Amino acid sequence: MKRVLRAVAYAALPAELVIAVCLLAGVRLSGSVLAAAEAVTLLLLSAGAAVFVQLRRRGLSTREAVGELVPEPVLRLTGHELRIMWSIVLWVARRRDGVGPGHQAFGHARDQATILYGFAFVCVVETVGMSYLLSGWPVVHAIVLVLDVYTVFFVIGLHAASVTRPHTLTADTLRLRQAAHVDVRIPLDRIASVSYELRFTHDKKEDGVLNLAVGSQTSLTLELTEPVTTVGLLGRERRVRTVRLHADDSRALLRALTQARTALSPPPGQPA
Repeated sequence: MKRVLRAVAYAALPAELVIAVCLLAGVRLSGSVLAAAEAVTLLLLSAGAAVFVQLRRRGLSTREAVGELVPEPVLRLTGHELRIMWSIVLWVARRRDGVGPGHQAFGHARDQATILYGFAFVCVVETVGMSYLLSGWPVVHAIVLVLDVYTVFFVIGLHAASVTRPHTLTADTLRLRQAAHVDVRIPLDRIASVSYELRFTHDKKEDGVLNLAVGSQTSLTLELTEPVTTVGLLGRERRVRTVRLHADDSRALLRALTQARTALSPPPGQPA
């Protein structure tokens, strides 16, 4: 049943989008086409709701039931977009995500701020220019304006996500993040060594290595005793033993990591 629903959705949703674009463009469609589209949409929603209720009755949580109905890449992309927009709210409110009592926070947004601000400015200029050029085509103007404004918010949201989601260090875990799409926790007892290493080139295909570059640079390198699992934007899992990252004050993070690891594993002969 779930496969049938997904197959119908894959066919119906693009068709609904085409119909919406045609209506906005002023194309006249027959009543039978509109009625059929509405009937398919209503049937799809009703069937989806029925399957959702059935899954909930089997004991699945709301999140698990939604995961059964919606493909994981779609859920992950939707979640990423929501986190990006929520980050703007947190940024304006001067709040941070995931920084609790006793957490040491290390920002990592400073060295890419100029690039993202510049990109946002270019997007604003492009929005104004396209709005002027398309003023004679109201429908196209409206569609492009919505896309352009969303792009501006998205770029600002990328910076806001980096500001509001810093790296954090607790007594036993280092949490590394990059914008709203990377979030990996590394137990301190898995860190074999940490060193200051400034790098501006990174091989994205290097096996077992996670590069969390900011402004195309990393400044700290972690070598792990055993791999940790990272999850990509679309749900792809990787096992990594080397992590390269950057922080606004990398040497302060290096000192804090060294102190935390020393406290976690004191030298032989000394009490823990």
